[in-house]
Amino acid sequence: MANESLTATSLLDEEQTDAQEDKFLTFAVRNEEYGIDIRNVTEIIGVQKITDLPDMPSYVKGVINLRGKVIPVIDIRLRFSMEERAYDERTCIIVVDIAGMLVGVIVDSVSEVIDIEKKDIDPPPRISGSETSRFIKGMGKVGEDVKILLDVDKVMYSEKIKQVTCQLNEQQKG
Repeated sequence: MANESLTATSLLDEEQTDAQEDKFLTFAVRNEEYGIDIRNVTEIIGVQKITDLPDMPSYVKGVINLRGKVIPVIDIRLRFSMEERAYDERTCIIVVDIAGMLVGVIVDSVSEVIDIEKKDIDPPPRISGSETSRFIKGMGKVGEDVKILLDVDKVMYSEKIKQVTCQLNEQQKG
C-alpha cells in the first residue's frame, strides 16, 4: 500500500512539474519586464520589515522573518547595478527556492504568470563587459514584446548569500 501511494505521489509531482513547464512569473524593474521560471517561486509577499546584516554586499538588504523562517532578501535593482528607489505599495518580495534555500527578491512590481514555449525563447545576447548579461537565461518572445528571462541561480548566487542562507538554515534546524 505504501508503494502505491508513493507511486501516486510521484506521478502527481511529475504532473505538477509538467504543468509548470514553460511558465514564467513576470515582474517589472525600472521600465523592463523580466521573467523567472515559476518552478523556483515559492510565494509573493509585500515588503515587510527588513533587518540589516553587517558585512554584506549592498544588494543584500538583510533578512526577513517569514512565518518563523528567517530568509535573506536581495534588491534586484542593486544586484543589477541600477539606482535604488524607495519601496511603495507595488513593491513585492518574490520568495524563490534555490536548491532548498529560500531567498527573497525585491522587485518594483509583479505582473503575471505567462506561458513561453521553448521555441519562443532565444539565447541571451552576447554583450561583452555587461555585468547583468550573465544573469540572463534567454529572451522570451510574447507577441510583440520581449521578456528578459533570468537564471535565478546566477542572480542569487553569491558566496555571501550562500553562506548566510546555510547559517540560517542550520540555526532553524537546531
